[in-house]
Amino acid sequence: MARIIIDMPAQFVFSTEVPIYINHINYGHHLDNSALISLVSEARVRFFKFLGYTELDVEGVGIVVADAAVQYKSEAFHGETLVFEMTPADFNRYGCDLVWRATDKASGREVARGKTGIIFFDYAVKKPVGVPAGFRAKAGQPD
Repeated sequence: MARIIIDMPAQFVFSTEVPIYINHINYGHHLDNSALISLVSEARVRFFKFLGYTELDVEGVGIVVADAAVQYKSEAFHGETLVFEMTPADFNRYGCDLVWRATDKASGREVARGKTGIIFFDYAVKKPVGVPAGFRAKAGQPD
């Protein structure tokens, strides 16, 4: 099976710190993969808040997660704090990827990297819509 390789951007527009709690740990005594996805979701919510949005109101429309990819780099453990960096990339007609990296705050050790594909969605009519111009502008992407 081919391995997933996720290239990192030169810079990220956002970062946030999220602690690893005991309920994030699995039987191997390290961060559970499902818990990592949950922590990425928390970081994504904070990213949208940083831009002045919620996931249900980005210039009047919401978002839907379309896909996700993760590349694990090292274990993470209870009591560590992860620094999540995030930036939008690879814009298309209806959305973009949110590229992210998680590192241990104390050591700088990279724990994981990934990308979450999002589409913008009008929940009233249940259809995808184009990327809002205001979001593009705040993300530093021209129309």
